[in-house]
Amino acid sequence: MFSAAAMLLSATLALSACGGGGGNPLQTTSAVPTGSATGSAAAGGPVVIGSFDFDESVLLGSIYAQALEAKGVQVEEKPRIGSREVVYDQVKSGGLTLVPEYNGNLLAFIDPATTAATTEEINTALKEKLPAELEVLDAAAAEDKDTLSVTKDTQTKQSLTTMEDLAKVSKGMIVGGPPEFKKRWETRFKDVYGIEFKQWKPTGPTTADAIKDGSIQVGNVFSTDPKITANDLVPLEDTKNIFPAQNVTPLLYKAGATDTVRTTLNGVSAKLTTEGLLEMMQKISVNKDEPATVAKEWLTANGLG
Repeated sequence: MFSAAAMLLSATLALSACGGGGGNPLQTTSAVPTGSATGSAAAGGPVVIGSFDFDESVLLGSIYAQALEAKGVQVEEKPRIGSREVVYDQVKSGGLTLVPEYNGNLLAFIDPATTAATTEEINTALKEKLPAELEVLDAAAAEDKDTLSVTKDTQTKQSLTTMEDLAKVSKGMIVGGPPEFKKRWETRFKDVYGIEFKQWKPTGPTTADAIKDGSIQVGNVFSTDPKITANDLVPLEDTKNIFPAQNVTPLLYKAGATDTVRTTLNGVSAKLTTEGLLEMMQKISVNKDEPATVAKEWLTANGLG
């Protein structure tokens, strides 16, 4: 039997891709593509950068593109291509040179039986499992992953910092999340943390708002959702890594990349944090700024533009 982390990673493969808006990078595996990558990423041609069909991926693709252009690299962007199946195959075939990926889901895609959960375990496994045509570069500290989040008021009143703390009070709480959340997590939460809830509600994209208005006390919110900040929510620490790492990680077609590409992208990853990604997504989702504009501001602020 797989570990809880492995089961999560395997389950991820069944999730559907998000469309516009903030999007969910953990759901990028089965949508019909909205665009396609054409041309070639062969050495000597432009670096062709693709992205999944949600805003955060478009933002990351624009960060990569503008960072490379600042180094004199010719770049062609192919945003919002679609699902992981389509995007991955385009990189593997050389139609794309590069895509911003999430290491945990990428590993689950190529190795559904994996038990890797931490950043280090996942990156090691990726280097072993990826086909010869592909490579991953340095993973950023930035992640967009599942959390169980509460209000600051609930955190204070219930003395909650970790998911282990939650287990002591969860039987009196209502939890919300996507429609499939209970089926996917009920047994794992109980087995790993001893967490059992009074009631499970399918709150979907309204989860963060439902936590704030008190209709649920805890919810499944993704770590770069701008509503974490807007609603003054607190993600509880996952001390046992039930939610596997989802670090932003460049996936590269080897033959189409140069040392300049690799060095530049590793420089981007060294500066990219979850807090920074959350701030940028707030500008896109709340302020309605364009991803390219937000990308340029971040690169300039970090000396990469």
